[in-house]
Formats: sequence, structure tokens, C-alpha cells
Amino acid sequence: MGWRLQITHTTRVSYDGDARASYNEVRMAPLTLPGQTVLGNRLTVEPHVPVWSYWDYWGSEVSSFDLQASHHSLVLVARSTVETSTAPTLPDPPSWTELPACVESLGLEEYLAPTPRTELSPDLCAQVRALVRGADPHEAASLVSGWVRDRVAYVSGVTGVHTSAQEAWEDGRGVCQDIAHLTVGMLRTVGLPARYVSGYLHPDPSALPGDTLEGQSHAWVEYWAGDWVAHDPTNGVAVGECHVTVARGRDYDDVPPLKGIYHGAPSSVMNVRVEVTRLG
Repeated sequence: MGWRLQITHTTRVSYDGDARASYNEVRMAPLTLPGQTVLGNRLTVEPHVPVWSYWDYWGSEVSSFDLQASHHSLVLVARSTVETSTAPTLPDPPSWTELPACVESLGLEEYLAPTPRTELSPDLCAQVRALVRGADPHEAASLVSGWVRDRVAYVSGVTGVHTSAQEAWEDGRGVCQDIAHLTVGMLRTVGLPARYVSGYLHPDPSALPGDTLEGQSHAWVEYWAGDWVAHDPTNGVAVGECHVTVARGRDYDDVPPLKGIYHGAPSSVMNVRVEVTRLG
């Protein structure tokens, strides 16, 4: 039995002076997927401007807008209502010898190539391959996820948006973004196509209808082993009714919730608040 969730994602950008022009892309609209149905979503922008939407290369819905008049702040409110489902059963995986042909036939090569955020050192790659020796693809994914979770502590604020997977591994601390990048990099190292997923998480699996909590912008992974399988390595669980998928790509750079440039003010400060309500 799934949940019905309402998400309110508020972003406030305050400029140190006048911003005379800004150009922005927003990826905050959840996707309708086999295990997730979007009942409604809306983005409001202050100052008010027209907003255009399109689908990017990775299948994410992008809202785009620009501000040409001087402004001291920018406020975005993304509201969504989504029905989620419990985690599906695992598909039958191909063998390791069958996997390369599957990757080629489905065009998944891009999800095997390392990126600057997910690239690992040769020594760490060798350790990962030794870890999963003898395991089938699902077992390998579980071993990788567990290893990352055991070795990298979740500590808010210790890394930044530009931290690489290798840096987080060496520090032994990170946030969900770092843990997802590490897991993606390791899965690719052993030959499993893997992608980075951004979305939302209701933090209380025992929440009752009507409960509103401060939620999270969250990140997890999907790997291909007969079909795409979603897993949350930060929490060590399958992705289910508490998760809402927004965007998927090779790493964070393909799916940032807000990406933009502006002209004018020397600096800016961004504050983000996410509220998640279980409706049913």
C-alpha cells in the first residue's frame, strides 16, 4: 500500500545588492513513473515572471525563466502532490557475461562511464572488485551500498556541492549526495550501469495521514540489473513510499534543483525549506 504525499519546496535567494538580470533552470517537478503518480505540481516565482517548461536529455522536467528587472531577492515555491508505492520485487538479473550485451542493446553506456564527481582511485576500484567477487548483480549492489554506508558517516555540512566521491571516501564523512556519488561510482566500477537520483524523502516511515514534517531534498541511486532498481544507500533501504523521484542523471551536475546565473550583486545567500505532508 502506497502513500499520498504533498511536498512544498521553498527556495529564497537574497542578493547583496541589486541583481539586474538572472537566468534560471529549476528541477523540482516529480516524475510520473511505474511506481509513482504525480497528481499535481506547480511552481511560483517572485518577482512574477513567465515560466517555460521542457524535458531535458535525461528525462527530467525543467522549468526555465529569466528576470530582466532589478531585484533584491528571488523566491521559488514548488508544490507537488504525489502517490507513491512500496518497493517492487527485484527483477531477475542477467549474468555478468550477459550484462555487456544488455548494456549495448539498451544504450546504457553513459551510465557506466565515470564522471569527475564519481571517479574513484585505482586502488579503491580494485578493492570494490574484490568485495563483490562471486556475487550476482543484486548481491554486488547490496555489498557496495553496505560498504559505503559503513565507511562514510552521514554528517551534515562537512562537504560542499563540488565534493567528489573520492574526497568523501577519504574523509569518511558526507551527506546523501556524496554517499550516492560513491555508490554510483562503485557500481559502475564493477560493471553495473548506475545513475544518480534526486528527489524528496519523508523522514518518518511511521507517519500518519495529516503529519507534516520538515522533509529533505534527498539523493539515492538506481542500478540496472534486468531493470532499473532504486536503492537509498544513505539509509540502507529500498526506495519506497517515503521517496519521491524528481530527476535522474549521471551525477548531481545533471539534476541540480536550481541552476542559474545572475548579473549585478557581488554575492547571494540561498535558504531552502522542504515540508512533506502525508495525506493518505
